[in-house]
Parts: sequence; C-alpha cells; structure tokens
Amino acid sequence: MSTSKNRSPRNRWRTLAWLVPAALVAVVAVVLLARWLRDLPAVSAFVADYPGTAPRPADAPEGIPAWLAWQHFFNAFFLVLLVRTGMLIRAGGRQQGHWQRRNTGPLRTKGKPAKISLNLWLHLAVDVLWVLTGISYVVMLLATGQWVRIVPTTWEVFPHAASALLQYASFDWPSSDGWSSYNALQQLAYFVTVFVAAPLSIITGLRMSPAWPKGAGGINRVVPIGVARALHFPVMLYFVAFVVVHVTLVLTTGARENLNHMFAASDGGGWLGVVLFAVSVALMVAAWVLAKPVFTGPVAALTGKVTR
Repeated sequence: MSTSKNRSPRNRWRTLAWLVPAALVAVVAVVLLARWLRDLPAVSAFVADYPGTAPRPADAPEGIPAWLAWQHFFNAFFLVLLVRTGMLIRAGGRQQGHWQRRNTGPLRTKGKPAKISLNLWLHLAVDVLWVLTGISYVVMLLATGQWVRIVPTTWEVFPHAASALLQYASFDWPSSDGWSSYNALQQLAYFVTVFVAAPLSIITGLRMSPAWPKGAGGINRVVPIGVARALHFPVMLYFVAFVVVHVTLVLTTGARENLNHMFAASDGGGWLGVVLFAVSVALMVAAWVLAKPVFTGPVAALTGKVTR
C-alpha cells in the first residue's frame, strides 16, 4: 500500500512529462490549421461577412455598472473556493474534523442531523453564498437590461461565434469593445456558464448533499444520484477550463483596458482595474491556502458542533 502511494506523485510527473509537450504540439497544430483556413477565399469572405460581434438590440445599455464589477469578483472568489473544497473532498483521506448542525431553533428536525467533514461543510457553506450571489446577479441582469450582454437575441450569433473562434485560434484577435458588448463567442460562453453550467452544478451538488430529502422518490427518479455524481465533477472541470481561458484572453487582449472594465467599471486608461485585480487575486490565494480544517473549524463551530 505504501509503495503505491510513493509512486503516485512520480506517476503524476510522468503524465505531465508527456501531456505538456503533447498539448503544446496540439496548440501549434490548431494555430497553423486556423491560419491556413484564414487564407482560403471562402473562409476569408465568411470572416468579412461575420466579423465576430452579433447585432445587439438598439436599446441595449452602454457600459458596465459598478454592481456588475463587484459581482464579477464575488463570483470568481466563491468559484475558486468551490474548486478548492471540491478537490479536498475528492481527494478523500483521513478527515481532520467533522461538523454536525445544532438541532435547535427554526431549523430543528425530527431526525438527528448528519455529521459531515469540515471540508464538505465549507464546500456547502460557500455553495450557499455562491448561489445567493448568482441569484442577485441574475435579478440585476434582468432589472437593468444588462442581460442582453450575455443572452443571444439573434441567430446570427452562431456564425459570428464561429468566426471569432477561428480568429482566436489563428492568434488574430477579433475586434471588439468589451465596454459596449461582448463578441459572439464570449456571449455564448457566458450564457452557457451562467444559465447551463451553474444550474447544473447546483442541482447535481444539491442532489449529493445531506440536505437532499431521502424520501423524495419522485424527485429522486428525475435526478438520479448516479447521474448527479457523473455530472458534478465534469461541470467543475468546465468551470476550471472556462476560468483559465477567460483569464488568459483578458491578459493577452489588452489587460489594462479589460481589467478596468471588469474590476473598476471604468472605460478609462488608468491602473485602478489592475490594482483591484491584484488585490482580488491575493484574496483568492489567501482563501485557497486557508481552506483547511484548522482555520475553518472555529468558523464552523459558530453554526454547529465540531469534533475530530
């Protein structure tokens, strides 16, 4: 048993030893293919007809409000914590602490509350905060008209998205003005993330949590536990891939301008967005490091009984 554990880190390094070069070769191949396609007359005409940004409604709001910038930070912060705690739960191993809800007050139940690991408690607690943030985000999108930034309103979004994807792949970025609107590929990616991936993550996570009613036969047939387990982790991988691609493009397609839009809600040329981004990253790194039972235990004890 100990031998296999000692070999596992070595095996992971061996996997990276061939996986990284293979990924680089694949990226180079995609770029070369995209550049070759761009030189074809039919493809060149297609990109000219569909430059990458779909038409938007005439009454679409201009600019990014301050609440949207704050929402961006909170969503990213909670998402980082969800990925961190999800990795800790998936890794398993000996748990360093457990939490059990106090069965008093308005949440009192007939049955004894389940005892869960502190890692799972933190995951569920952050999940609640993330869901509340997401609900307020969607409400504000609808109330302010900002929903048109991420919800397609024309079928032309698809050819424009294909064109934008080809332009990104050829390293010839599509022209866009993130302050006014996203390009079609960004719009589809944000739409899928907010209205497909996020609800799917919430539903499958809730299905696997201790809060799910055990006697709900009808609901259990609609959302089988096996399906929830099969989907929850891939959805997390989708979020990780989305964040990696998103941050990469933000930093390589005009970092200062993009960060001013996203974190400072400004279309100016100052450095406030960069500073706020740096502070946000520092907070996320600190949260990642501190997401351990020795730090989360005292917080969990405020809402229940913590034991070893």
